Amino acid sequence: MEDLLIQALNGLASASSLFLVASGLTVIFGVSRIVNFAHGSLYMLGAYVGWSLVTQLPEGLAGTSVGFWGSILLAALIVGAIGMVIEVLLLRRIYEAPELFQLLATFGVVLVVQDVALLIWGPQDLLGPRAPLLRGSTEMLGVRFPRYELFLIIVGPVVLGLLWLLFHRTRWGTLVRAATQDREMVSALGVDQRRLFTSVFFLGAMLAGLGGTLQLPRESVNLQMDLAIITEAFVVVVVGGLGSLPGAFLAALLIGELHAFGILILPRITLVLVFLVMAIVLVARPHGLLGRASAPSRGAAAAPDPPIGPTPRPLIVAGAIALALLIAAPLLLRDYEISVLTELLIFVLFAASLHFIMGPGGMASFGHAAYFGAGAYGAALLAKHLGAPMLLGLAAAPALAGLLGIAFGWFCVRLSGVYSAMLTLAFAQIAWSVAFQWVEVTGGDNGILGVWPDGWARDKSVFFYLTLVLCIGASLMLRRAVRAPFGYALRAGRDNALRAEAIGIDGFRIRWLAFTVAAVAAGIAGGLFAYSKGSVFPSTLGIPRSVDALLMVLLGGVQTLSGPIVGALAFAGLQEQLMRATELWRLIMGSVIIALVLFFPQGLAGAVQKAWGK
Repeated sequence: MEDLLIQALNGLASASSLFLVASGLTVIFGVSRIVNFAHGSLYMLGAYVGWSLVTQLPEGLAGTSVGFWGSILLAALIVGAIGMVIEVLLLRRIYEAPELFQLLATFGVVLVVQDVALLIWGPQDLLGPRAPLLRGSTEMLGVRFPRYELFLIIVGPVVLGLLWLLFHRTRWGTLVRAATQDREMVSALGVDQRRLFTSVFFLGAMLAGLGGTLQLPRESVNLQMDLAIITEAFVVVVVGGLGSLPGAFLAALLIGELHAFGILILPRITLVLVFLVMAIVLVARPHGLLGRASAPSRGAAAAPDPPIGPTPRPLIVAGAIALALLIAAPLLLRDYEISVLTELLIFVLFAASLHFIMGPGGMASFGHAAYFGAGAYGAALLAKHLGAPMLLGLAAAPALAGLLGIAFGWFCVRLSGVYSAMLTLAFAQIAWSVAFQWVEVTGGDNGILGVWPDGWARDKSVFFYLTLVLCIGASLMLRRAVRAPFGYALRAGRDNALRAEAIGIDGFRIRWLAFTVAAVAAGIAGGLFAYSKGSVFPSTLGIPRSVDALLMVLLGGVQTLSGPIVGALAFAGLQEQLMRATELWRLIMGSVIIALVLFFPQGLAGAVQKAWGK
């Protein structure tokens, strides 16, 4: 009984800390509609800035309550000011851009902040001091429990109450709630939306910074804090319902207690329990626990894309020249360079498969690596357990990925927007957990080794030509599907679902089929990746791999057929060169991404297409 009580209290403390971060994310999304991927970076900065302030206090304040708690509050305010700077210099310029490009911009901020933190504080973990007056433990219901954890349990409800008063008992809060419901009406009433959005971003960033700096007495400060917290914060916001603070609080309680008791009751699925719950909630309640379907604003409807015309002759000529150069490449390059080119071709198909549902289908996916990894494991498992030849493994790769696409897609395509994207993430994490924990079959974290091509394809040049044929062939088939009546039906459902249904287009069936086709194409890329690397690990299905595919598509341009090709070559090629050239490659890569979003919001291929049209 005592153990259960301690776990329950631990769950409440974790829930309270998680709510601080998720509340800021909820406030920002509720007004600006920006999916702020950099929110985890603000949380990390809060911890680092708080550590610097607390450890550099003058002798008279060091170790005192005034010095410690003053540093905590000051760190939160500093992070809030940093959030304002990010909003004014970057986000304010892209409020009219598509939501996914805003996500891309905030991911660029994540990369920049990581290397800036590395330069200032170094790579080592930093330990903060204990909180004055809250050291030690106290007896509660017959058990001893840390005082600081009890303090954190109180902080969450207090912050929720203060936010409720702020939004319901002040003029500023009334304007924020009005902007959440109808931006255009608020603007028509003469409210300066720029100042309103900036103040909201300050509040959200300050809450993230407060959440980070309050972790100083609990855990070490490190460079992995941002990505560790942002995923759980997104889960809390989506499960609770986008824009709902009470929903975020309820979801944080649910997630915190699941973490606490999952370790005791279901230790084998602890890593994926949160995502499993999110998947169940979104399937049962598509808008979260307390979320509501928001009616599209009058100015938010995007004009449908113009019909796709024939490929311009210069582009055909450029494609033919590029293909000729690829065919001749093995005759001119060394083995390492051929391997890099092989990997680039695989990423082109991977990006093209994601673009197939993002561009024509309008369906974002945060978990597309699930099908890439399924293809890789499909080939590797046959090679390991059955000694299957490579061609059979390459046939099994899209088959397994397609089966996952059929199963996961049936649920994902029923949702839209961020909810659909987060459901794809949940399913991808479930697939990752299976690969990570089913050690007897997949090898767990040790992976599957020795997945080499057959003897006739061991030569780098031969495998390169095989990859070239499969990747270019599959990409052209996806391109042909976009131009076919199926592609037009898919785009019709994206542009106006009600009209498409009215003329007899079965939107669900079309989207489900497109999702499956994209999964099959990603599976082909995954199978080739397994044989090119000679091994497969759970990271093949991980979130970073999905983010890579998303970045490739967005950098190239969502609304152009050549976008995934350009984006894959730009992102993978630039990352390869930067990682070899400098340790601060994230800083440069993030700066490049931010610059591209600001100056080429339609992506690289989209910018070229626009310039060509003029």
